[in-house]
Amino acid sequence: MSSGPLDGTRIIEVAGIGPGPFAAMMLADMGADVIRIDRSTNVFGGNPAAPPADVLNRGRRSIAIDLKSPEGAETVLRLVEHADAFIEGFRPGVAERLGFGPDVCLDRNPRLVYGRMTGWGQDGPYAHAAGHDINYIALGGVLAHLGRAEQPTAPINLVGDFGGGGMLMAYGVVCGLLSAGRTGEGQVIDAAMIDGSSSLMTMMWAFSHMGIWDEQRGVNILDTGSHFYDTYETADGKWVAIGAIEPQFYAELLRLSGLAERGDLPPQMDKSRWEEAKKIVAEVFRSKTQAQWNEILEGSDACYAPVLTMSEAMAHPHNVARHSFIEVAGLAQPAPAPRFSKTPGAVSRPPSHAGQHTDEILGEWLGFDADAVAKLRAGGAVA
Repeated sequence: MSSGPLDGTRIIEVAGIGPGPFAAMMLADMGADVIRIDRSTNVFGGNPAAPPADVLNRGRRSIAIDLKSPEGAETVLRLVEHADAFIEGFRPGVAERLGFGPDVCLDRNPRLVYGRMTGWGQDGPYAHAAGHDINYIALGGVLAHLGRAEQPTAPINLVGDFGGGGMLMAYGVVCGLLSAGRTGEGQVIDAAMIDGSSSLMTMMWAFSHMGIWDEQRGVNILDTGSHFYDTYETADGKWVAIGAIEPQFYAELLRLSGLAERGDLPPQMDKSRWEEAKKIVAEVFRSKTQAQWNEILEGSDACYAPVLTMSEAMAHPHNVARHSFIEVAGLAQPAPAPRFSKTPGAVSRPPSHAGQHTDEILGEWLGFDADAVAKLRAGGAVA
């Protein structure tokens, strides 16, 4: 039984990839009862004692429905009548064609918060085109500013899919729930990754208006242009990250690293000599291993951290002390975030096999007995 801040909230997630599942995971981590609607064609069986490895699907039960059948669509709508929120990630118009678009759902449940997760949004010239994270952040004015001077570099798919997509969808759902609680009226959330990722660039827009951000990539303080905000290779081929922006932190970096003793480092904010400074700093960091730099700089005000892989991060003392990573059903994964003092989130269950909880959900949410479930199953509406 969950006890997070969203305990008692019922949410339906239509299975998808990337940002939709991430939003649903975040909501489930915070205590919401989230059921995932899997396609009945994806049911291949599976031992409940051996959960799937996709930890992005943690915390939810699964019901398998034939979304293309009238009985399947009606089952979705009956579930909607008992839900607080609904999340789908189809291209614009697909949910409508399947029979559970926002108008129909809100007619069944006027308090419903209906979340629509797409890359390009519900309208606009690109709305019906295929795409992925890299495309959305490119058109949104984000990708051009990521990477080194010679080439834009996609940050995996963290900025569009998960930051600007799933995370903002979860935020939108909670905002919608708060509004519905006050007004008694639900609404539709148009969560587009192009919008969300652009929103993440707001500080850079502010810097640009203030005259302290150049649209040329790799020449600014935060985009690898400066020598005091970058990564450097160590003697053992590993890497460290430096972020000593403020003068007092920069001075601490110079003191502890030995850079101050050299006497040949240009003034911190002389942009014309940043490339020269980078070579000096790089030379110093290549003189010791990552472990040696940890001994010198970790825990100081030099704004330092070793660059760790996922497995290394899980074992780092700071993350161990904070229980930042957990193990569920033998699968290592990040712990729920953020943290709450009175209603902490938790992973309520490991990932589910498609359709694993079909009978349970139909009974619990809709009050169906075994005969009613068997009838739906015989007709192919559920699996």
